[in-house]
Amino acid sequence: MKVTFPRMGTLEIPLRAFFNTLGIKVIVPPPITDKTISLGARYAPEFACLPLKINVGNYLEAYEMGANTILMAGGIGPCRFGYYAQVQQEILADLGVNYQMVLLEPPRGHLWETLGRLWELTGRASPARIFRAGRLTWAKLKLLDELERLTAKSRCREKNRGQVGGVYRRALAWIDAAATLKELARAEGKIKGAFGALELKAGTPLRVGLVGEIYTVLEPAANLYLEKFLGELGVEVERGIYLSDWVTSHLFLDTLRLRREQRAVEKLAQPYLGHSVGGHGLESIGHSIQYARRGFAGVIHIGPLTCMPEIVAKTILPVVSREWDIPILSLFLDEHTGEAGIHTRLEAFVEMLRARNSFNQQLSLPGPAHSR
Repeated sequence: MKVTFPRMGTLEIPLRAFFNTLGIKVIVPPPITDKTISLGARYAPEFACLPLKINVGNYLEAYEMGANTILMAGGIGPCRFGYYAQVQQEILADLGVNYQMVLLEPPRGHLWETLGRLWELTGRASPARIFRAGRLTWAKLKLLDELERLTAKSRCREKNRGQVGGVYRRALAWIDAAATLKELARAEGKIKGAFGALELKAGTPLRVGLVGEIYTVLEPAANLYLEKFLGELGVEVERGIYLSDWVTSHLFLDTLRLRREQRAVEKLAQPYLGHSVGGHGLESIGHSIQYARRGFAGVIHIGPLTCMPEIVAKTILPVVSREWDIPILSLFLDEHTGEAGIHTRLEAFVEMLRARNSFNQQLSLPGPAHSR
């Protein structure tokens, strides 16, 4: 068995740790390029959203490298993500690509079924060995999210452009190389030391929240490296969701009823949208209100073109923007989206936020509203 999976942010690092610990060969698709996107767009339905097309490109490139088993998450509700695996399987079959698809559906109270599928995938490894692999995987997930936050806080303050990017790449390599929890703890110490040694500018940068569909939020190639670009403009970006949040909510939250934070977000959104529309549409509204309450300068809302949950959110966010006094920019992306056009819109949005902050400060006006 040679396992592959879609690329999404830094997900390859914890998944590689999990399977390597169990002695299962992992074939990670190459980094996402124009070739990857073109491959997926060529064979996927034209109306399919960008993440599905990138996934298909990932699978075809990994197949050329020898992969024969795909690990794919499932979904529920009106979001089309729930059909991804089935559609992708049909596309690959039509192309004569021989893959076994292992689908991990959200358990929704059936945790043992999910664990059973994982057990089959791991070759029925002993529970103790799976537990060790799981502990290392989870520790890497949490550290990777902390790395993303450190990078966002540092890049917007760096004195010499590129320094933070260099530390980030080295940190990824240190986390990836750690084969035990002790080695990972040492890697964490090195990462904190490397970030602590950076020369950073003083002052308070603009803070912008990033909300939207999970894949386009987490995968830089899908959002045209939006976070890096904003950081270089001197903007600190905070995501509404991180990788460990998605893994937790997808596999465990509904089963263990540990949804306090998610319920708080949904409660904020209820006056505007009283029920789930699938994906992260409801959360996009709730997180935007949270950012307004916390005094953020603005919110950027992103999603793939034709994404129904985020289209619903987009129709509501102008009301949120007006009532909570926070500018919100919505961007929808597909394989035809140009980096120059997106960057021009981001630059204009950031300049508007700066002018707005300066105007408010000159008139000694309060910032964004903190309550309704």
